[in-house]
Amino acid sequence: MSKGFQFKQFSIEDNGCGMPVSTDGVLLGAWANVAEDDAVLDIGTGTGLLSLMLAQRALGARIMAVDIDQHAAETAALNAAASPWADRITVAQQDVTEWDTCARFNTIICNPPYFNSGEQANDARRATARHTDTLSHAMLLKVINARLLPTGQAHLILPSVEADKLIASAEAHHLVCLRITEVKATPSKPVTRKLITLASKSALPPSMPSEKIAMQHLVIQDKGAYTQDFISLTKDFYLKM
Repeated sequence: MSKGFQFKQFSIEDNGCGMPVSTDGVLLGAWANVAEDDAVLDIGTGTGLLSLMLAQRALGARIMAVDIDQHAAETAALNAAASPWADRITVAQQDVTEWDTCARFNTIICNPPYFNSGEQANDARRATARHTDTLSHAMLLKVINARLLPTGQAHLILPSVEADKLIASAEAHHLVCLRITEVKATPSKPVTRKLITLASKSALPPSMPSEKIAMQHLVIQDKGAYTQDFISLTKDFYLKM
């Protein structure tokens, strides 16, 4: 039986989900841009962590959370129902690539399957959450392009190599990268993750070159302690920050 994970304003029961609570998810939920009245799509919601974080940050946001896995969708629905924002989060079991809807969103957030190749986990749920067999990065970009409002933004986190490949292929899906934060575990370690903001290419003003990307950097720990940048980003969520 999982003990779950307690945040300052909500709790997460992962209940055997393929992708339990992780630092990556918390970073993305704290980093992504979201406005008070946004319509939000959380793709591959898993436990519902990102939906709950954005609901806490934007008290007028309306959030649609979808996951292809029934068990994950049920877990996310239970976590949402137990939160203070149950009336603003809708959870559905849904293959987002086959979703028969015209709905479009100001904000899309996704902690996507990371790996395009390599050995898969024996647990089927974890394999689905971590590998791109059911949601390739090319298909994810296609979905983002179809579901994002013209002035909206999509926010993702990926390992460095996979992030660079996705950014390079974004233009083929009429998307551009506006912002990247490179994440290191410590100052001496290489960049292991990249937080990415994408937008519709048509939303850029003519005077702004499409190759202009806002670059930022984040180190999680230094000399055995969390950095001030990491604390500032996550302090509204972690209990001991």
